[in-house]
Parts: sequence; C-alpha cells; structure tokens
Amino acid sequence: MATSRPPPPTTNVVTTYHNDNARTGQNLNETTLTTGNVNASSFGLLFVIPVDGKVDAEPVYLPNLTTSNGTHNVLFIVTEHGSVYGFDADKGTQLWQVSTLGAGETTSDNHGCDQVTPEIGVTSTPVIDPAAGEHGTIYLIAMSKDGSGNYHQRLHALDVTTGAEEFGGPKEIQASYPGAGDNSSGGNVIFDPGQQLERPGLLLLNGVIYTTWGSHCDIRPYTGWVIGYDEKTLSQVSVLNVTPNGNEGGFWMGGTAPSADSSGNIYALDANGVFDTTLNAQGLPNEGDYGNAFLKISTTNKQLTMVDYFEMSYQNSENSTDEDLGSGGAVVLPDLTDGSGNTRHLAVGAGKDGHMYVVDRDSMGKFNPNANNIYQDLSGAVSGGIFSMPAYFNNTVYYGPVGSSIKAFAVSNAQLGSSPTSQTGNSFPYPGATPSISANGTSNAILWAAENANPAVLHAYDASNLATELYNSNQASGGRDHFGVGNKFITPTVINGKVYVGTTS
Repeated sequence: MATSRPPPPTTNVVTTYHNDNARTGQNLNETTLTTGNVNASSFGLLFVIPVDGKVDAEPVYLPNLTTSNGTHNVLFIVTEHGSVYGFDADKGTQLWQVSTLGAGETTSDNHGCDQVTPEIGVTSTPVIDPAAGEHGTIYLIAMSKDGSGNYHQRLHALDVTTGAEEFGGPKEIQASYPGAGDNSSGGNVIFDPGQQLERPGLLLLNGVIYTTWGSHCDIRPYTGWVIGYDEKTLSQVSVLNVTPNGNEGGFWMGGTAPSADSSGNIYALDANGVFDTTLNAQGLPNEGDYGNAFLKISTTNKQLTMVDYFEMSYQNSENSTDEDLGSGGAVVLPDLTDGSGNTRHLAVGAGKDGHMYVVDRDSMGKFNPNANNIYQDLSGAVSGGIFSMPAYFNNTVYYGPVGSSIKAFAVSNAQLGSSPTSQTGNSFPYPGATPSISANGTSNAILWAAENANPAVLHAYDASNLATELYNSNQASGGRDHFGVGNKFITPTVINGKVYVGTTS
C-alpha cells in the first residue's frame, strides 16, 4: 500500500479540541468561507454522514492522507457506540471503521445518569499527532463493559490511515495516588474505571497524552484525576489527583478540554468538591484538595505538579449548592501588553456563577477567605451560567452562556471589558454554545455556533459584529439544510471551506 505522512501542523489541520492547545477555537487559514458567500443562497448542507451512535466529541481533520483507496482529506469521527471512523471529508464516504470494544464487551451503561446516555463509548475529543507512528496516530479514550460486569477505560492509539492499533495498545487505565479520600485503600486513592468518566478532550503536550477525569453526574465515590501517558509507548508517566484527601472535584468542563501554555503548563477548571482551606507556606491547600478551583499544573520533566491556582472566597457556598466553576473550559490568551507597557500572561474561564474569571498565569491569586485576589473578576458578565468554552480571536473573547446570546468582549490594554461590544440577536438553550472562528488572517472572520434544538441549528455570524447573522440552517426553504436533532456537547469544526457538526446519530 502506498503511504504518505500528512503535512506539518502549520498547514490547515484540526488535530485537537478547539484547534490548538490554548483552545482558542480559531482557524486563521480559511480562504474559502467569507462573510460575502456564507448565506443561504451559496452555502448549505452538502451531506449527512450516518454513524452508529451519538457524536459527543468534536470531529478532527487531516488533509492529503494516502490510504488503500487513494489520497483523501480525512475527517475522524468517534461515537458513544465505541466506534472510530475515517471519512473522506469532501464526499462523506467511509474510508475505515474500527470498534474499541474488546471480545465479548459492550459499551458502558449510563450509570443512572442522563448526562451521557443511553450508552458510553467514546465521549471526549481525540487528539492526533501527524508525526507519530508510520503515518500519523489518533489517540482516544474508550469505555466498555465486559461479560462479567467489569468496566474498562482504555487509551487507544490508532493509525490514521487504517484505524489499526499502534504501540502495543490499547492501554488499560489504572492509577493510584497517595491519599485518604473517596475510594481509598491502604493510604492510596484508587482509580475506578466504572465511577470515572473521561469527558474533557485529550491534551497532547511534549510527547505526553494527558487525560482528565470526572464522574457520572455527581455520583460518589469519585475524585479528580489527571493522568499522563507517553505517546510512543503508552506507558503511564505521571498521575495527579486534585482531591486526594477529599471527594468530588472532577473534571467536566462542558466536554471541552484542558488548555496549555507554551511553557508546558496545563490549565483546567475543577468542579465542585472538597477544598482544603488550611494552606501551607506556599499558599497551597495542606491536604492537596482543590475543589472548585482554576488550576495551573506544571508538566516539567513530564511530572504533574500543582504550582498555582485561584479559588474564590465563597467556594464553600458554591460547592454546597453545585454552582461550580468546573462546568466550563478555560482559554489561554496570547501575550498582552497592559497600559504600563508590561507583558501580561492571562487565561479566562467561567462556570455556573455568571462570573468571568481572568487570571494572571504568573500569579493566579490562590485563596483568601475574605476577597478574590484575582487579575479580573467580572461578575454577571456572562449571566446564565457557562457549560461551554469561549473562543478567542483578534483581541476579542466570545462566550455563549446558557439561555442567552453569544457575547463578544473586547480585550484592551490586557483588560477584558465588562460589557459585550456586540451580541447575537438570538439565544442558545442549554448548554449554551462553544463558538468556533474561521478567518483568513484577520479578514472575513465568521463565528460559528451550533444550537441544541430539534432540529439542530447551525449559525454563522460576522465576528466583528455578532448582531449580523450571515446564515442559519433554518433559512433555506423546505428544511433543505436541516441535519437532525441537536446534541449538547457539539463544537463545530471549520476547515477547508466546510463546517462539520455532530448530532445524535
């Protein structure tokens, strides 16, 4: 079989959730889709690809892959039925399909939780390394249940041209960490593959695949795990538990993904759970419990170490009322210059409480029971709560709150505005929206968002003024562009003149 390696990631690819490890959601190499041609007259539905289960993960994409039947731009889709597909991205035709289920296994049941239902297979967005293996490798986590009722979580590494397992995979997820919290034994917290759920997307950082774990609804026992695996050997290289002497504190982040900066630090929003208010000399929780915090995790020497965090002063009330920060995802902003000429390294995140929390990544603020020591706390800026991730483009942050419009917040002098500069004329029901941006450099910028409805609606807006809607999939007569029932996790993938949106089938 003729083979070829895909081009380097500087070209038009989508290999990870929301386009890059900063999770900006921007594709700045889009030359086909413009504010002039995205309308119901010249833009519309090309094809619907049937698959065998819900598509909760964002589709990912590589161009110019040579497979057994020619060269294709390839769209990769994973389903809750445990399947992984490679499709011709321009025609919608299937190139290959593999199942992640072992012999005699089924997908997991929903554990009495309606958040991922009726089955759990592959929930989180995979990550691709175009340079790994012979042709490039796609990495993903799949959950299953064997004939004896035991649950399994496995890391798979698949050849992007065939779906064949690589590097001796799959790898069973097993872990322990010193602590006396939920599901502990003999001085260690034990990872339980039945209780834990890998909802956030995978992060590939300096040769390590990082996975982050929550649970099914808030059903205990569970804790918050971050586990890293070497991408070439699939061996476990580092483990961190963020509530090892407590409970809960898992990672949901609206099905988005942890972000990372250029120095190799991971940023994640932790869900409600135990926070230890007794701090050590470095201002870190004495027992290592970080429930409901904005976290900075170092990966120096490929070891996971908590180095900084922000915890709101009212964390106890938020934890007790399930009004946590961990319902949304965090975006790492590019270097910004403040009014005094200083370079600022910032990140922004939001959750259920309607605050936009902007942290200085060099000094995040830690915990003070009397005040929020944080770079910016914009209370009420994103009313309705966040179960999604913002997008960033051209000094603007875009948020899609629940039951509200998508709002654009300008960044000036390294400060986010407290009021939107523009917003969409329509609102988005639960879970709001995670926007994606397409542009050619800074021109022809379009914001794309999927509305969770029946039928689902794809919207396109002028990113410079969200009040200008360019297109939505209800505009064409006769339901021409309808594409099925909506799905709450979906983030549109915009690449090479096309937009891909997942549904329930």
